[in-house]
Amino acid sequence: MFCLLSSSICHLFCCHSHNLNIFLLRIDYAGITAMIITSFFPPIYYIFQCTPRWYFIYLAAITSMGIFTIITLFTPSLSSPKYRGFRALLFASMGLFGIVPAIHALVVNWGNPQRNVTLLYELGVAVFYLVGTGFFVGRVPERLKPGWFDRVGHSHQIFHVFVLLGALSHYAAALLFLDWRDHVGC
Repeated sequence: MFCLLSSSICHLFCCHSHNLNIFLLRIDYAGITAMIITSFFPPIYYIFQCTPRWYFIYLAAITSMGIFTIITLFTPSLSSPKYRGFRALLFASMGLFGIVPAIHALVVNWGNPQRNVTLLYELGVAVFYLVGTGFFVGRVPERLKPGWFDRVGHSHQIFHVFVLLGALSHYAAALLFLDWRDHVGC
């Protein structure tokens, strides 16, 4: 919810002044980072609940990546257009990091019949994040038709749609993880 709130505030007040615009964009991206970080918590907690060492390692890793990303966002020299691709790479890396615990979860839960369903949902999250990042970095479609997408259909808006789709896919997987942990236990 912080992600959506920070984005709404950013887009509502960013026209106030240049300095406020820059600050609110940083808050917007920090909200996205927070959503990515916290999206790892439910599946990793429930999947690795019986082996706390692993959920601590995975959650510490994604949290560290997120903190590094937020520091990067608030570092003025790294917030310049020159580092736009680098910042996008940080977001993509956080999304792709999910592959590591996903493979581990596959091995640990090989006999679980819902394994493939939850894996597809979580792969959906990664795909949605990557596709959204692709639109954002590629500045598609406004790069192809300048001026046509200034109000509706801008790459940043498309990016947010894909982030929301990723969140919904993740929510569906989290419900399955919760149900599975309630019935299986350690």
